[in-house]
Amino acid sequence: MAKHKIEFDAKCESCNGSGLYVGMAERDGAAVVCSACKGTGKVHEVITYEDFEEKKKRRGIKRVFKCNCGIGIGAGKTDKHGQLSLEDFGGMPYKDWFDGKKFPPKSEMRKFSCPTWYYQSADYDKKPNWKECGCGSFRDCKHFVNKEKCWDRFDRESK
Repeated sequence: MAKHKIEFDAKCESCNGSGLYVGMAERDGAAVVCSACKGTGKVHEVITYEDFEEKKKRRGIKRVFKCNCGIGIGAGKTDKHGQLSLEDFGGMPYKDWFDGKKFPPKSEMRKFSCPTWYYQSADYDKKPNWKECGCGSFRDCKHFVNKEKCWDRFDRESK
């Protein structure tokens, strides 16, 4: 496997190449020397990488999830429903994912999240924009205790 290294000088984005930084604390014509480029106006970038040959298998993985919207995922944990398995969190078997299969319908974390919460992370374009939603924290939403109804609505409207 070949390793590569690319080095180049680029315009400093922090100071727009001027070497001087003006932020909210610098006013009336004041500036400070840019800490990102140390006043040079440029930054030296180094990128090292290896050629991609193929996706590598990762040992110990049993299940893959499209995203995690902030929920601890793990088998053996308990909740009000008892022992949890990885399947309780949705997702798909690692082999299917590795083989390039798409996530199956209803593979979201439906037991623990609502459609708005889940799709905020998984695919923002699919996030419902329902007027009934909204309260700051998703778990504080008055509909969260009946989130399966929200998932039913999501399934109907997503066809």
